[in-house]
Amino acid sequence: MPWAAYYRGARIVSICSGVFVLAAAGILQNQKVTTHWRYADLLAEKYPELKVDPNVLFIDEGRIMTSAGSAAGLDLCLNIIRTDFGPAVANKVAKRLVLPAQRDGGQAQFIDRPQVRREQAMDELLQWVREHIQLPIKVEDLAKRAHMSLRTFIRRFKEATGLPPAKWMIQERLALACTCLEETVMTVEEVATHCGFGIADTLRHHFRDQMGISPTRYRQNYQLI
Repeated sequence: MPWAAYYRGARIVSICSGVFVLAAAGILQNQKVTTHWRYADLLAEKYPELKVDPNVLFIDEGRIMTSAGSAAGLDLCLNIIRTDFGPAVANKVAKRLVLPAQRDGGQAQFIDRPQVRREQAMDELLQWVREHIQLPIKVEDLAKRAHMSLRTFIRRFKEATGLPPAKWMIQERLALACTCLEETVMTVEEVATHCGFGIADTLRHHFRDQMGISPTRYRQNYQLI
């Protein structure tokens, strides 16, 4: 039983929905935990005393560690190896598993990009924005381009995309930035300009806000070339 191992002093690790077993065993009182984003709301509802964070890959609380989905569980296991045996051993294990050597636990599970509702006029506008994403586009300019008042445009845009225009553009720019960091040798400054953030500090701010890590760390984890 998990509680017996815990009270013997063992380190307890859960992967994905395994956190429900630990919660049911009563060893997570007031703990900060995570799980796969699909189960986070249910976990918080069933065990309101827990501090559930659905936006990270894993949480290391010392003797109790929890992770998001199965892949994040591998990240957590590598973190344990790194802690116990050092980065050289962890890197060898990661290489054998064909995994990034290190993904920080605080990295976001994913970038939320809501499904766009099909609407030809809005589709054409969204496509135009994507093709000109490097420009300093203002919401007011988009409203004029759509021949709508600002208030009507913001409402219609959110109905179509699930996000306000400014936030949608940030998500699109971040998605493009991720591709650039993975597939090119552009500097962070060049990526920021190419994706419409203007300067590297703005890119870093939004990257940390949405992804939980820096653009440089993301590149180290995922660069394909």
